[in-house]
Amino acid sequence: MAELWKGAAVNAVLNERLRSEVETLRSCGVTPQLAIVRMGERPDDIAYERGAIKRCESIGVKVCCHTLPADADEAALLAVIDRVNRDVEIHGCLLLRPLPPQIDDTRVRNALLPEKDVDGITDQSLAGVFTGGGVGFPPCTAEACLTILDHFGYALQGRRAVVIGRSLVVGKPVAMLLLARHATVTVCHTRTQDMPAITREADLLIVAAGKPRIIDAPYFGQGQVVIDVGIHVDETGALCGDVDFAAAEPLVKAITPVPGGVGTVTTSVLVQHVIEAARRQQPSGK
Repeated sequence: MAELWKGAAVNAVLNERLRSEVETLRSCGVTPQLAIVRMGERPDDIAYERGAIKRCESIGVKVCCHTLPADADEAALLAVIDRVNRDVEIHGCLLLRPLPPQIDDTRVRNALLPEKDVDGITDQSLAGVFTGGGVGFPPCTAEACLTILDHFGYALQGRRAVVIGRSLVVGKPVAMLLLARHATVTVCHTRTQDMPAITREADLLIVAAGKPRIIDAPYFGQGQVVIDVGIHVDETGALCGDVDFAAAEPLVKAITPVPGGVGTVTTSVLVQHVIEAARRQQPSGK
């Protein structure tokens, strides 16, 4: 039976450290603040917003929310982004996406100052992930995968890692973060031939395929660590991941559950980025 690498254990340690960092900033007269920008009333956006607010408040990070109707025009959204950029008391911004079809996603996300981009959505932030420098931060979900591995003492150097998925939200950035830690990385996707033959040889499998339970028994090998990024609602109304958990658990060494895995750590990483952004934006660098 596989070890369950639960997000709660990671958060307990991470959040305690973050509370201490917030207290240090407050002693210097700085309260880290996150702006959340949302268009419309998508249930998943609202759920993530609520989770982010709850986590921020539990750690001591201030939150302000800017909500626009789903049919608002691009000029209205850009005006909100501009206000966030100019407000020196706001240190980070979470822009909930996808945006409605009348909005040019590329124009809007790149209107955000990269130093306030705490979820790695701007081109400049993503460039920093690929080059190992620059301003901004990696996407929170991608970094959450490595945060979990670090918490459980999983050394990446020399490991054979396979990432399933090539999005700019998880697949590509997590591959770059793994490479920066000296793992040997293969990225699989919908055009990969005989994917199970590749994934079975991995030491580490990070799954961001975007479909419920699509990765099942033929994909797994003995002794693997599996990080399941996906989250879906199945036909019974239960939450599940991209991995068929019942098929994976008897085979692999360790696996993150869904729910209770990567998603819970992602929110803590978001808060960590806000705190780090607040520190970077102080003239003294404190």
